[in-house]
Amino acid sequence: MYDWRMNVTTKTSDLTRQHLLEAAFAEIHQHGFQAASLTQILADTGLTKGALYHHFPDKKALGLAVIEEIIRPYLTAMAFEPLVETRQPISAIRALLALKAAESDLTMVALGCPLNNLMQEMSPVDETFRMHLNSLFQDWVSVVQEALTRGKEAGEVHMDVEPAETAFFIVSALEGCIGMSKNTQSVSAYRGCLLQLGRYLDTLKR
Repeated sequence: MYDWRMNVTTKTSDLTRQHLLEAAFAEIHQHGFQAASLTQILADTGLTKGALYHHFPDKKALGLAVIEEIIRPYLTAMAFEPLVETRQPISAIRALLALKAAESDLTMVALGCPLNNLMQEMSPVDETFRMHLNSLFQDWVSVVQEALTRGKEAGEVHMDVEPAETAFFIVSALEGCIGMSKNTQSVSAYRGCLLQLGRYLDTLKR
């Protein structure tokens, strides 16, 4: 009975933490980290300040946890995992672009990419944020770079392609498509930009 109660407590605690992280992510995505309201996060979750500070000592710790526990897993599932073992990276990235262009939920156009938003807002003003955000960005570039290298070995990618520089460009271009579409609030511009990025990818094929 004691062990069961401990398990229930642990699971409840984990769920509370996750609930806070999800509400914080939504608030930060909507308003940015510096303008994000802890009061609103608590109102959205129905939790107390005590529950919040039990899991996160301050707002900064909450923001860093959002990066590592919400944004990183999302990017891992969306952008990393399809490329981890593929030997056809051009096809895999084009499939991702087609999936993004076909989405009916265009929150990215309205609010931008959470990673890029935080990089623009927080990297110039907080070194700890910059390090976490840069680590995630560089991990993304590395996944693409390794996939391009395998693609060259498998014959899909042209031998003249430089994997590191090309990977940096591809990730930056995708983030740029999202960022500029947020500025214009144009779904057609977003989809058109993804289309042009796909055409660029075709130039990398052997």
